Amino acid sequence: MNNSELRDLSVDELIAKSRELKQESFGLRIQQRSGQLENPSRLTKIRKDLARIETELTVKRTPVA
Repeated sequence: MNNSELRDLSVDELIAKSRELKQESFGLRIQQRSGQLENPSRLTKIRKDLARIETELTVKRTPVA
């Protein structure tokens, strides 16, 4: 997910996407601990996507002075 796609989403959609990614991240971490994770790079991608979403949420929630 890139920044231009995130800018088009509403705050509610960003929050929903964040919850979805956090849930997926949790599942992948469980798989990693049990040695069943097939694609470890997916965890890194999810972490970066979450950071992008949180940044965009901050921008949208901050009032323009």
